[in-house]
Amino acid sequence: MDRRAGEGALVAYFGYGSLVNRDTHRTEIVDALPARLKGWRRHWVRRDEESSRALLSVRRDPASVTDGLLVIDRAENLPAVDLREERYQRVSLAPADLELSADLPADCPLHVYEANLVHAPVRLEIIQSYLDAVLQGFLREYGRSGVERFVSETEGFDAEILADRKTPTYPRAVVLSDEEKSLFDAILMQKIE
Repeated sequence: MDRRAGEGALVAYFGYGSLVNRDTHRTEIVDALPARLKGWRRHWVRRDEESSRALLSVRRDPASVTDGLLVIDRAENLPAVDLREERYQRVSLAPADLELSADLPADCPLHVYEANLVHAPVRLEIIQSYLDAVLQGFLREYGRSGVERFVSETEGFDAEILADRKTPTYPRAVVLSDEEKSLFDAILMQKIE
């Protein structure tokens, strides 16, 4: 992957939730590649102590591999991404942690964002507009089978889904086609049953 003239240092971060949906990005990225993160598992976690709202995170699990999107961005944009991911810690990765179909730029630091965990027993609530953005990203990158894998491999789908699709509360909400709505609802119903 060649850098365009005038570009500075690059950084890459692995998205496994809303970052998989390119429509949610707020920086002008350089590239993005479907990728798999080895030794990590995706799960729903509590957002903060004041709420039962859920967000996605990953945790180390040697037996797992997680689908996602490796975003290659300009290093100067990293503070903006850190702000977006303010409830997460940026964790360094090694190139061997990823399965990629293309080579990475030389000397490109790799990261994944891991949520700051809040420990308290409570039934989690998933905001539907957040989940819709995530599922649309997986549909675009991996097709229907990718959406099905996301739902079957992500821990914590026993949470309540808060139906806010008509009036989204997620700040990076996306527009879904009728086909996407039907597909996502059908796949989630299969998971619940």
